[in-house]
Amino acid sequence: MRCGYCERRCRIESGETGFCRMYTVSKGVITERFPHRWSACGPGRMEVFPFYHVYPGTRSLAIGTASCNFRCRYCSNAFIAKEDPDAQQDRMYHLAPRELVAMAQKLSCRSIVFNVNEPTVSIPSLVEVAQEAKTAGIPMGCLTNGYMTVESTEILASVFSFFNVSLKGISKMFGREYIGTGSLKPVLRNIRRLAQIRHVEVTSPIIEGANDTEIDAMADFLAGVDPEIPWHVFRLLPEDEMKDRDYPSIQAIDAALKSARKRLPYIYFHNFVGSDWVNTICPDCGSVAIERFSLGCGGDKLNRVLCTEGRCPGCGRAIKLLGDRSCAGNKEMVQTWA
Repeated sequence: MRCGYCERRCRIESGETGFCRMYTVSKGVITERFPHRWSACGPGRMEVFPFYHVYPGTRSLAIGTASCNFRCRYCSNAFIAKEDPDAQQDRMYHLAPRELVAMAQKLSCRSIVFNVNEPTVSIPSLVEVAQEAKTAGIPMGCLTNGYMTVESTEILASVFSFFNVSLKGISKMFGREYIGTGSLKPVLRNIRRLAQIRHVEVTSPIIEGANDTEIDAMADFLAGVDPEIPWHVFRLLPEDEMKDRDYPSIQAIDAALKSARKRLPYIYFHNFVGSDWVNTICPDCGSVAIERFSLGCGGDKLNRVLCTEGRCPGCGRAIKLLGDRSCAGNKEMVQTWA
């Protein structure tokens, strides 16, 4: 039978597995092979994931499972995303949904974020976690490649309140040569849909000579979805099959973003130490609304939230933010959120 969780729509026979090796068929039903098994479970800052416009400065419980439905040649988590899930089970945490939520509460986490691999490969477990988290009043977010079916998109929208979707490229050639898929149109479709009903940020890892020529096309697409969508442009340091490639030029990517910044005010260019492009700037008056430090591959860190009640300190314009607390005007107040 067909697995309908992602756009690969693998045909799986009884007792066998599909592309991600995380589902099988049992008694005529698509079944999760490793429910409640986690490759990671620990606290992290929201800015590290990255989420810049969601509960700034707060702590989140970061979780992940195993495998992926992509085969990116440059993957930095290949030991989790590409390795056979069977071989990973001896180093996985076995925690029931209630235990995960209790851990988030014990560690004073404002949210739970799935951020290690692709959530589409573990949907049934995440649905169960979401039920417990909702009861506890803890919102959930995730990082995803967006390559899921229409039906799975709706399921994940019921699980997660906020998303960071990886828009790796636009062209079919890039999908075929670097990701191992065909068309990336399902990703575009799902970004459009999720942006209608949930908070969405987008990350694009840039590889010089591979997808840097698609920066303008990606910017055009995102501007058509929501001109105020936060877009994280990553200077990717290729790993796995592409670990011998040169690191992308900071200056070249910055120059390529020049026209995009006229259409998308919340563009963040980071993943290198000392970036000047990690602050949230008011689209109208140019005042700094949220100030951050760029820490490179270790993720970025909040310094100060300068807006009050989610509004620019210079002109009062609303700043796109998700959260149930007003922005604080001092560092000490921000720290109390965590």
